[in-house]
Amino acid sequence: MQELLNRIICGDCIEVLGKVGVPFADLIFADPPFNIGYKYDKYYDKVKKKNYIAWTKEWMAVCKSVLKPHGSFYIAIGDDYAANVKILGDELGLVMRNWIIWHYTFGQQTKNKFARAHTHIFYFVNDEKHFTFNDHAVRVPSDRQLIYNDRRANPIGKMPDDVWNGDSRVCGTFKERTGWHPCQMPESLLKRIVAASSNPGDCVLDPFSGSGTTAAAALQLGRSYVGIEISETYVENSNERLTRLESQISNLKSQSSGSLPFDIAQGVFLDEKELDEVKRLCRDMQLPPEDITSDSGLLKLFANQFAVRMNNRKRYGTKEIATALKELE
Repeated sequence: MQELLNRIICGDCIEVLGKVGVPFADLIFADPPFNIGYKYDKYYDKVKKKNYIAWTKEWMAVCKSVLKPHGSFYIAIGDDYAANVKILGDELGLVMRNWIIWHYTFGQQTKNKFARAHTHIFYFVNDEKHFTFNDHAVRVPSDRQLIYNDRRANPIGKMPDDVWNGDSRVCGTFKERTGWHPCQMPESLLKRIVAASSNPGDCVLDPFSGSGTTAAAALQLGRSYVGIEISETYVENSNERLTRLESQISNLKSQSSGSLPFDIAQGVFLDEKELDEVKRLCRDMQLPPEDITSDSGLLKLFANQFAVRMNNRKRYGTKEIATALKELE
């Protein structure tokens, strides 16, 4: 298995994973072609419905065969086959924890029906009682805290619901866009999944790696990754993207000797992972950094929620958190 780790492998996921034979993945995220007519580099996304469903069952089954007993399995899918994925998951013995709706901006333009602006994300686990879910890593302040300043509110915030807003589709003008893949997932969405359903050092598998976003999210959060992609061009471009990212992470570590110059109470520092968490929490709260830094109550709430997410023994002060937020403005 070691030869597969931290690589984007060129091949068909059914063939590649079928040769592995042992469970190795702590978390799987799959964003397969939706069978809606997209022209990918090596694949035309339009086959007969019965053939698509049979193929879906085949790749889901081989993914389950490499999922660890306490592993989690997320699948993104469009409207046309969402019900089929749920049924196939049941048939394969997977346990559904959530049927998530990802609502995004920049929906498809239509004339004779309401514009579609969502994708279904199924969250399955192998074992109903034993699985990884880091609730502290994804909690956000509740409305009671944000709006009403209610002291009765849970001080560690609330769990996000199963309708996800705020993570836009990656469009042509976005800095994050690679420019060479037609259906790129936002990194922020993948980070939420990776943070919630895996731990540092775990292995994250993406059987339809595409632009390499799942691997990028895993790498930034301290996980190993395995990506599988049928297009040689996408594999080459993804590996270049990940090499650049690894270099950036390495440079940050070498420049700061493991920490960055944002002073925290009693000599504690924000390292690159903590700074990334500041960005992620800011996005999850759907508030501009300047709105947080300009409101002392909101800043205190943000700092408290940040400490909950980090789940360590460090003490984080509002002044230093504000300094980090100003870097995002």
